[in-house]
Amino acid sequence: MSRVVAYRLLGSLAAIFGASLLAFLIMRVLPGDPARIILGPLATPKALAEVNHQLGLDQPIFAQYWHYISDFFTGNWGYSYTLNASVSSLFVERFPATIELALFSFVLTMGAAVILALLSTYRHRPVTDAIVRGASYIGFGTPPFFLALLLLIIFFKSLHWLPGPEGRLQVGASEPPAVTHLFLIDSLLAGQLNTFWESLRHMLLPAIALGIGSFSFMVRLLRANLLEVSREPFITVARGKGLPRWTAFRRHALPNAFLPTLTSAGLVLGEFLAGSVLIERVFDWPGIGSLVFEAIVKQDFAIVQAFILLSAVIFVLVNLMVDLLYAVIDPRVRIPAVTSA
Repeated sequence: MSRVVAYRLLGSLAAIFGASLLAFLIMRVLPGDPARIILGPLATPKALAEVNHQLGLDQPIFAQYWHYISDFFTGNWGYSYTLNASVSSLFVERFPATIELALFSFVLTMGAAVILALLSTYRHRPVTDAIVRGASYIGFGTPPFFLALLLLIIFFKSLHWLPGPEGRLQVGASEPPAVTHLFLIDSLLAGQLNTFWESLRHMLLPAIALGIGSFSFMVRLLRANLLEVSREPFITVARGKGLPRWTAFRRHALPNAFLPTLTSAGLVLGEFLAGSVLIERVFDWPGIGSLVFEAIVKQDFAIVQAFILLSAVIFVLVNLMVDLLYAVIDPRVRIPAVTSA
């Protein structure tokens, strides 16, 4: 087990190093002078040189990279001159909204995928199976931002069932007392059921738009795993011992089919936490994605650079935890490490 953990940690560190190097190099080759962006087009060469010195851009490239990576892991993520605030404070302010949207979308996606995969495979009726497979094609063929606009047109503009791009709550509404900074949880802790309901309504459309692509993948993957496991001999043995069909399916088929899906679930959660830029922009969601979109438009490279590396760290850590959890749940993952010792 220790060797499995060591391999996973080394792979995670290598991935973070590669992402940091990529983010660092991209910001250096993009057109535009950070000092010129900060001071404006009328800045003198002397003023530009002073700003470049303050930013460390006059140092050798290896020294710049070392300062960049060391500053990131010590919490110094730079300063946003367009918003007049430190990047770390902006991320702390915006990140709870992104976390709440990502977690809600993840629960919604995985819950729908499990339910529909079970409906498709439990009795394996052709009509139900065809409907589930047809629903899974929606996410494969529809870009998330287009689906977000379509959802707004249908449920906000035409039917008036759900709110539009207003953020986490309607304009003028008071936020619940901040405990976790997650509105759904904080409103329940404060007993504010109206705030909970409004927060839930505002979150539904962006969560669906964010998760539809991953839902399509997960439902097809879980459906295929369930069909394969349901044909295994141990299911027949369980039924032969007198277990009802649903009990055998729930206790034996679903857990074994879900194990291969666990790794993909980690990828999905990492993607939701780090890849909601366009969805947040469409729905005016006040998270990290909206902040990064504005930073790209304004060429605020400090925010973009920190976001790229933070996304890589989040993605790698989530999948590292999933890999370790998989090794704990399934002993077969640890067999190569034991036999080679």
